[in-house]
Amino acid sequence: MPDLASKRRIPVSQPGMADPHQLFDDTSSTQSRGYGAQRAPGGLGYPAASATPQAAFLADPVSNMAMAYGSSLAAQGKELVDKNIDRFIPVTKLKYYFAVDTMYVGRKLGLLFFPYLHQDWEVQYQQDTPVAPRFDVNAPDLYIPAMAFITYVLVAGLALGTQDRFSPDLLGLQASSALAWLTLEVVAILLSLYLVTVNTDLTTIDLVAFLGYKYVGMIGGVLMGLLFGKIGYYLVLGWCCVAIFVFMIRTLRLKILAEAAAEGVPVRGARNQLRMYLTMAVAAAQPLLMYWLTFHLVR
Repeated sequence: MPDLASKRRIPVSQPGMADPHQLFDDTSSTQSRGYGAQRAPGGLGYPAASATPQAAFLADPVSNMAMAYGSSLAAQGKELVDKNIDRFIPVTKLKYYFAVDTMYVGRKLGLLFFPYLHQDWEVQYQQDTPVAPRFDVNAPDLYIPAMAFITYVLVAGLALGTQDRFSPDLLGLQASSALAWLTLEVVAILLSLYLVTVNTDLTTIDLVAFLGYKYVGMIGGVLMGLLFGKIGYYLVLGWCCVAIFVFMIRTLRLKILAEAAAEGVPVRGARNQLRMYLTMAVAAAQPLLMYWLTFHLVR
């Protein structure tokens, strides 16, 4: 038995292998090695921060140059677009027509419904430039015509809906027909002014503003028609038609007959007669269009 015991082989532990007589693995050395491996790069016990791709991109001088070049190209493109837009769409002039406030809107609406009480129709100027609409109720604006047109389309949709005739196509036809008549009016007036050779400061935007004021009376007529039927529609629309006729006569005569009025020359001669007839025709067309665009909305 002693000989057998002495000849028993004791297994030799190889590197990296656990001791067969050890109940638990010793992990202290591996943890210390791993902890040391993590501390080594940082030097203070924390892992070193790796550079982000954005930081690496910005640190590249070629990238910085490309970014600067791109920014300059974008600025040049913006300037070019602004110039072209200003050439075809006078943004600066449009800002003037929207320079309104609540007091101006209230006074202008009162002027459109009761033009008989207004005395001074001259547009005020400051250093050869008309003052902003919020300072002069006689100045044309685009805020009221634009809002009136949108409201007219909505009221037309309401009227069609109460009659079970509403459809998107019919509402679109209503809006497009109103815009088409407005465009036709502007073109016809500009052509007439050219043929009569009128020297006036009346611009295309002024025409759009003056011709767009009729939508206010159209809204009133349709709403009264919805509330009180045909009688209410004809009473209110008739009042608004007379009011817009007087408003257009007193406003446009100072624009179309500005040359003769400035010289104090009475309206005589064939050319001045044509100017007066043109003013009357433009004013008379407003009630006709107001009725044409609203009569089918009230039943």
